[in-house]
Amino acid sequence: MQNKPSPTHEESPFKGKTGIRRLVNAFGYSMDGFKAAYQHEDAFRQEVWLSLVLIPLAFYLEAEALHRILLVGSVMLVLIVELLNSAVEAVVDRVSIERHALAKRAKDIGSAAVLLALINLGIVWGLILFG
Repeated sequence: MQNKPSPTHEESPFKGKTGIRRLVNAFGYSMDGFKAAYQHEDAFRQEVWLSLVLIPLAFYLEAEALHRILLVGSVMLVLIVELLNSAVEAVVDRVSIERHALAKRAKDIGSAAVLLALINLGIVWGLILFG
């Protein structure tokens, strides 16, 4: 006899797919996330355009493979952190749009993470190009 989890520990009703169906669904959700971020987040849109310049440039430059990996990786990191920051902001706004110290803290911390990713990008590109 199998024990069912208590109602407070139930999985999301959207879970449950396995195998290829799960992968197809996950890919679709990811594409929806990219579309939403691009449509609703100015910073993400700007960073996408920046990546469309920097990533091809990383392959154009005469650089060692490891340097190319670092150049592209630093750009990808900015996009990843921006997506996570945007997700945090959306959840905070969903919970409440009232001003609250914890909401501000969450948003500020996310913003700080994006800033660090951008500083990292600048340092990596600067060291490889001019170091």
